[in-house]
Amino acid sequence: MELTGKISQANGRLKAASVGVVIQQLGDRLYLRATLPPKPGIQGEPKQQRISLGLRANPAGLKLAEAEARKIGALLDCREFSWEPYLKQTPANPETASQWIARFELDYFNRNKRTPQSELTWKTDYHNVFKHLPDQPITAELLLGLIAKTEPDTRTRKRYVIALSALTKFAGLEVDLKPLIGSYSPKQVSPRDVPSDDLIAECYYRLSPGSWRWAYAAIAVYGLRNHEIFYLNLDRFPIAEIIEKAGARSKTGPRRIWPIYPEWADAWSVKEMLVPNCTGPNNGELGHRVQVAFNRMGIPFNPYDLRHAWAIRSISFGLLSELAAAQMGHSLQVHNSIYHRWIGDEVHQRHFEILCQRSDRPSP
Repeated sequence: MELTGKISQANGRLKAASVGVVIQQLGDRLYLRATLPPKPGIQGEPKQQRISLGLRANPAGLKLAEAEARKIGALLDCREFSWEPYLKQTPANPETASQWIARFELDYFNRNKRTPQSELTWKTDYHNVFKHLPDQPITAELLLGLIAKTEPDTRTRKRYVIALSALTKFAGLEVDLKPLIGSYSPKQVSPRDVPSDDLIAECYYRLSPGSWRWAYAAIAVYGLRNHEIFYLNLDRFPIAEIIEKAGARSKTGPRRIWPIYPEWADAWSVKEMLVPNCTGPNNGELGHRVQVAFNRMGIPFNPYDLRHAWAIRSISFGLLSELAAAQMGHSLQVHNSIYHRWIGDEVHQRHFEILCQRSDRPSP
């Protein structure tokens, strides 16, 4: 039986014996967790805390951890628990940030299959934060100082807090960083200057024929993410399919998309599939190559702005939000919270006029 199963069995025995202590594995070490009094010098009420035992996560360590859990449970029942023996177990030279990060990375890829996408997630969500930690023992002061260097209520602050909280939990460090996460959400992002349909068409006709003009057209017609031009299948044209290729996949996996406008799909020869000849180790790198190409061609907006324009256009077409969200590859909540806020007065006016022209509308 794997150690995880043995830990579950041990916790089952502890629960059956009414021992209010559980065993946890973090990395290659075992910890105990229980409702404990504050550590010496700290004011407050008893709360859930971890105890570092210095035991390795193996069968022998688990046997000792279970015995220690029963001992601590009895001391808590008698109101005789003291932190002193456990604080003395703290090593004189705690492990440094780089050592904990190496263990964290190993654990991350033990839990997540190593693929180009998981590599990108590791780099974006964790490595890009961890690389700013100096190579010294991890302390609450060190982490709080690093977070303080980021601007409050921003995406960066939120990413730092989430990544460093995961690392502290893994390392068994008792510090709560979540109050610093702030109030950032996509709803607070300023609306982009979404290009008009006239400008999108004008830019298309200014581009030289070739694979990058095709890429521009495909993104505009189907509202694709940058990297999705490399996952596009048009065998069912004008319906587009986002497919998996050689073990790689787009951010949200396979889906089907209908063109808005279908006239653009025909006039701009999207069916020709002139995919640019470039590669990248992951979707982030592929998307960056598209962004660089847009900059090189002098397009006055980002590829993602074409995706946002598709979303707004889908509303003008009367496409149900549920269908538009599915075709864009995100949740209905994201679709409504972000894109619906960017609807201009001209869209509202157009829909109002259509409703007023209905023969079955209520009369005054």
